[in-house]
Amino acid sequence: MPRRRAALILTCGLGLAACGTNPSSPYLFGLGDPIRGAGLSAPRNFGDTSRWAGQPASAAFAVEQLEFLTSSLATDPRYAPVVNPAVLQTLQRARTEMRAYLGIASDADPQLVITAMQRVGAALRGGSQAQAEAALSGAAFPAGPRSVLARLAEMPRLPQAAAAAGMVASEMDRLERRN
Repeated sequence: MPRRRAALILTCGLGLAACGTNPSSPYLFGLGDPIRGAGLSAPRNFGDTSRWAGQPASAAFAVEQLEFLTSSLATDPRYAPVVNPAVLQTLQRARTEMRAYLGIASDADPQLVITAMQRVGAALRGGSQAQAEAALSGAAFPAGPRSVLARLAEMPRLPQAAAAAGMVASEMDRLERRN
């Protein structure tokens, strides 16, 4: 019985540790796939974006995850050939919806948006509004830094993001069962 309890505690600890990690970093301390980890976490992270209202750093993480998954599933050599095209289309619609709401250019480079959202989250967690605003300067953010930050702080439920979150998690499960 002590072994089972220790295994359960370890499993829970690893699961919790993976909850707030960078989506492009190694999943489960390098033991897992970051794309799979982001996909499985999608319902919690951007399935109901209104849960991040008043928490702009967490909202920035949700944006980062959506951008990461949309880009990675379309280009990663392991996933791109096998992912259901409907999942990719739904993720693309969700990214379009998210970008339109936040005031991010529709043609912005995904990596630029990911990096900016990482910086925004870190700056806000560190208490620096000025650094968060600086991370959102440039042509990719035509609504302006203050507007984007205000929208991150007032994040509503975005229906396309909710649909994409559920679909990508289901797709990760389907791909896992297939192997």
